[in-house]
Amino acid sequence: MSATLSGLIRDLGAARPAAPAVSTGGQTVTFGRLDERSSRVAQALLQAGVGPQDRIAVLDKNAPTFYEVTFGAAKVGAVTVGLNFRLATPEIAAIVADARPRVVVVAPEFRALLADVGPDGPRVVQLGEEYEAWLAAAPAEDPGAEADPDDVVLQLYSSGTTGRPKGAMLTSANLLFTPRMGREFYGMGPETVNLVPSPLFHIGGIGYSLTAMGLGGHTVLVRDVDPAGVLALIERHRVTHTFLVPAVVQMLAESPALPGTDLSSLRRIAYGGAPMGETQLLKAMALLGCDFMGVYGMTETAGSVTALAPDDHDPRGPRAALLRSVGRPLPWLDLRVVDPTTGEDAPVGGVGEIWVRSGQNTVGYWGLPELTAETLVEGGWLRTGDAAYLDDEGYVYMHDRMKDMVVSGGENIYPAEVENVLYAHPEVLEVAVIGVPSDRWGETVKAVVVPRPGAALDADDLIAFARERLAHYKCPTTVDFAGELPRNASGKVLKKVLREPFWAGVGRKVN
Repeated sequence: MSATLSGLIRDLGAARPAAPAVSTGGQTVTFGRLDERSSRVAQALLQAGVGPQDRIAVLDKNAPTFYEVTFGAAKVGAVTVGLNFRLATPEIAAIVADARPRVVVVAPEFRALLADVGPDGPRVVQLGEEYEAWLAAAPAEDPGAEADPDDVVLQLYSSGTTGRPKGAMLTSANLLFTPRMGREFYGMGPETVNLVPSPLFHIGGIGYSLTAMGLGGHTVLVRDVDPAGVLALIERHRVTHTFLVPAVVQMLAESPALPGTDLSSLRRIAYGGAPMGETQLLKAMALLGCDFMGVYGMTETAGSVTALAPDDHDPRGPRAALLRSVGRPLPWLDLRVVDPTTGEDAPVGGVGEIWVRSGQNTVGYWGLPELTAETLVEGGWLRTGDAAYLDDEGYVYMHDRMKDMVVSGGENIYPAEVENVLYAHPEVLEVAVIGVPSDRWGETVKAVVVPRPGAALDADDLIAFARERLAHYKCPTTVDFAGELPRNASGKVLKKVLREPFWAGVGRKVN
């Protein structure tokens, strides 16, 4: 397999020119066509004066265009920046100002999001007639530049809603571990049909999709996540694999369209990106009828670094507790759990911060040397900011983001543990646990709960339910009810947004 993104599409275009590469909205692009159109993008970029390590941005929902631009930019040594179409106009402007792309390719429906980009900003090419004319004016000849595997090819931004944008830079060498992941852990190959609902501006979209695409498999993109529509795509395209965040797994399991959908082609669902409650997981396993595999990773590691194999998903077996794990580290990387107070490896069962050493690790954050130095530390380790512990077999059990930990009366409380208990309540649809100010304890636990339709949940009853199953100091002291939880593009609950009203003026950072 090629060591660069540009080499990858060249090889696939030559070896599998007529095979389907990517489909969406009734359109299918073959590998040969994708190779040709990416060469036109490369030539158009050269005509626009784009050179090595210049940035090119894409603002659109999932579409083959993202791959055309990404592979085309790679063919001239440029870097693709994925823009989150869910952001507000000022947020888009902040990322454009930070990344300084030479060209932005934008869908017509999102053109207005570039309104705050100044007159001296990038050239804007609108998808549709303008984009097609831009490509038609360029020759379909590969410029033939040879990239270095360690050159940056992708820049992905954190999806937070405040603060300075943070662009993680990923190289071909980082990203091309994903086809290996596809082959060795997903059981993928050229015959795979891989459904990608996560947005391509996120590692769960572009990174995950390379698992099958990098092996010559067929990628089916989801432009809008609607449970009935996703189920219909699985049936229509005979999808074999997919990666879903827990919120989407739950949507599919509870969709009225599920009983009438043929899912017999579906071999494996990978899940991750946010905590998956055991109750949710068991229900999905029973209803969706395929193998499940848990994964853990992040943008800065170019995707997954652990996997909980399907064989470890045995709710009735002697090791049923493994369902609470995100699996073991992948064999080509090192993983530690570091005690934040001592800087040493935490003992078995001791909670600490996950550190990863791998060829997948980002080379740093664009324009943020201090943050890069804080994240990438001596010895080649990347500090993830995620809290977890290891068991004696090396399985990783997540607790939370370190910054989401609640410290109440000197006791460390990990929200994921509390959420897992509350998810077991039959009338709880979704829950997020946060820390809020307490005059007595410094902070205390609050649960924000989305009830199931028609449920008559009572806060006191829910607190009592938790107290029957957890130490009292870990349990919510208050419960708020909501119609939905705020989420980012990857499906993670934005706990910062939930915390902000309670900590405003208190003097604690809520990021």
